[in-house]
Amino acid sequence: MGTTSAHNDVPNGTHGPGRRDLIKRSAALGLITVPAMSFLSACASSASDEDTTEKGKVSKDNPFGVAKDGTLDVVIFKGGFGDQYAIEWEKEYKGKWGGKVSHLGTQEITGKLQPRFVGGNPPDLVDNSGAQQIKLDTLYKDGQLADLDQLLDAPAYDDPSKKVRDILIPGTAEKGNFDGKMYSLNYIYTVWGVWYSGKLFEDKGWEVPKTWDAFLDIMREAKKDGIGGLAHQGKHPYYINVMIMDLIAKTGGLDAMKAIDNLDPKAFTGSAAAEESIEAIYEIVEKGLLMPGTNSLDHIESQTAWNKGKAVFIPSGSWLENEQLKQTPEGFDMKFLPMPLLPGSKLPFEAIRAGAGEPFIVPEKARNKAGGLEFMRMMLSKEWSTIFAQQANSLTIVKDGVDTGVELRPGTKSAVDAVAAAGDNTFDYYYVNWYSEMDESIRNASAELMAKRIQPKEWLKRAQAAVDKAAKDPASKNNKRP
Repeated sequence: MGTTSAHNDVPNGTHGPGRRDLIKRSAALGLITVPAMSFLSACASSASDEDTTEKGKVSKDNPFGVAKDGTLDVVIFKGGFGDQYAIEWEKEYKGKWGGKVSHLGTQEITGKLQPRFVGGNPPDLVDNSGAQQIKLDTLYKDGQLADLDQLLDAPAYDDPSKKVRDILIPGTAEKGNFDGKMYSLNYIYTVWGVWYSGKLFEDKGWEVPKTWDAFLDIMREAKKDGIGGLAHQGKHPYYINVMIMDLIAKTGGLDAMKAIDNLDPKAFTGSAAAEESIEAIYEIVEKGLLMPGTNSLDHIESQTAWNKGKAVFIPSGSWLENEQLKQTPEGFDMKFLPMPLLPGSKLPFEAIRAGAGEPFIVPEKARNKAGGLEFMRMMLSKEWSTIFAQQANSLTIVKDGVDTGVELRPGTKSAVDAVAAAGDNTFDYYYVNWYSEMDESIRNASAELMAKRIQPKEWLKRAQAAVDKAAKDPASKNNKRP
């Protein structure tokens, strides 16, 4: 990817928040304790902020009132998709609106941006993703997120006779909802599952495993040849949770998935699907089918070992191919595998977790909120969607969002084929965005399980405890899926 310059200074002319507001934001984002807030609030002045919002004239072609020759401050998570696509987008934006566009590509989202949110000078648009993302539920509760329903109701960039919401893949807008409104634009249509090398399968004469037993049989065969069955990104248990949660959904059907999102008191400990699934995952550990050392590796280390043929399978989302471009050998032929089935599964083998991922946000207190919203509207054009597909080797939530004739890499094409094969048999979890503390607790339990420090029954107990704790949050009453 090309080199970029980092701009995270306060824009000229921007004034910080009043002292009382700064204290409140610090407390909400966890930077000071509540007692300290109470003490300092008593001493705070009542200074008010100056309005430094950049604003232009609202029109049909400018629905948010972007100011010509203004500034736009963009921060992009530079992870599996890189950030070159955003650099290309920014050139297009600047060509239309003029002014200055600052760009920061980083994996340190929290480290770079939390002080800016607290200080009242956040960027205008953020790709808030990765292991260090600022938790969306925290930002929402603190009033830091702009309501994006106004984006959904705006004229579509390519066809103003349609609204933005009309050009999106059904169900994708809801992924960014809190209390029935959209606050994050999950832009990338992601497929989650297991990945393998088509070349390795061809060399070994293996058939694509559709059942759990066949899945394990391949791992056993690989072990005889000194190859690990499964690598996973041990330092980031989010990835092994992809397998765990997909297996629960496919085994127990959509009701088992919704029970977790809806914080059912029997989501885990009273679920036969959850019990069968976690025992199946643990079987990989217990029978020594993990790639040696994978529990101590991060995502790049484990994925690179997999690319080198040290393991057969690895879990990930469809950003994997782009993230591993430099490490993937010629002829590797990356392939996507839907989660194999346990006996009696309620969903078919072709069913996959697929949906909107990579949350983009416009901060409520952004200096150029109109510019951030317009940038999002342009992101949902076919031209920008195609740029993303070419640069990041992934699809977006825009219907038919890639120009015909664009050549796709093997892994991306495999994911596209999987989406087509799944048809209506797609599912997705919401709890990751709705309840970040719960998600973190389940991840920690999974790390312990994979390291054989706890057994499946203890994992179920810890996962249910995380659900029960989330259910006590008054805000959870507003997050229900039918």
